[in-house]
Amino acid sequence: MGEEQIDLKQTKDEDAAPQEKVTAAAEDTEAKEAETQKTPASLEKELAACRAEVEKYKDLHLRVCADLENYRKRARKEKDEVLRFGNEGLIRELLPVLDNLERAIDHARQEQRESEGLLQGVEMIVDQFLKALEKFGAVPFNAMGEGFDPARHEAMGQMESAEHPPNTVVQVLQKGCLLNDRLLRPALVMVSRVPQEKTPPPIEIGGDDH
Repeated sequence: MGEEQIDLKQTKDEDAAPQEKVTAAAEDTEAKEAETQKTPASLEKELAACRAEVEKYKDLHLRVCADLENYRKRARKEKDEVLRFGNEGLIRELLPVLDNLERAIDHARQEQRESEGLLQGVEMIVDQFLKALEKFGAVPFNAMGEGFDPARHEAMGQMESAEHPPNTVVQVLQKGCLLNDRLLRPALVMVSRVPQEKTPPPIEIGGDDH
């Protein structure tokens, strides 16, 4: 009797298994049919979502490319700066030597008869010096007669002058210098101002008292 009950139970389980498979297959088929039977509105919505995602990644790609290009430009600019202005410290040290040579020339010109040979020699050295500086992009400039420009000149004082407009460079104490068109040091200058009118001495009126 017990054996018959066990066999009956096993038979029921075996009959239920195929039924479950059939039910799962039917549900899967219904799901697939539901997907294939989507409305045009739902398909359009999914398509719009896909397009939005594509635009999102396209914009991200463009931003990354732009950032990379900007980095490359900055790197090239920094490299150019190093190449163009890497000798700035050296040139700063050499400029005072050039200043002293030019002062020696000015002094020798005042005593030209006695030191004509020395003057010519120093002038040749200065010419060579200037050419060497120019190879590295350094160009000294003389501001004499220019209007005062705080971006190029440093005023050391004022001088009265009736021959020049106010704020004109009338004396250069030290030349300025450009390095690849960038100011390396300003020119030290004296600037003109309008002369003060001299007050005539007072005139005494009246005769002598006796």
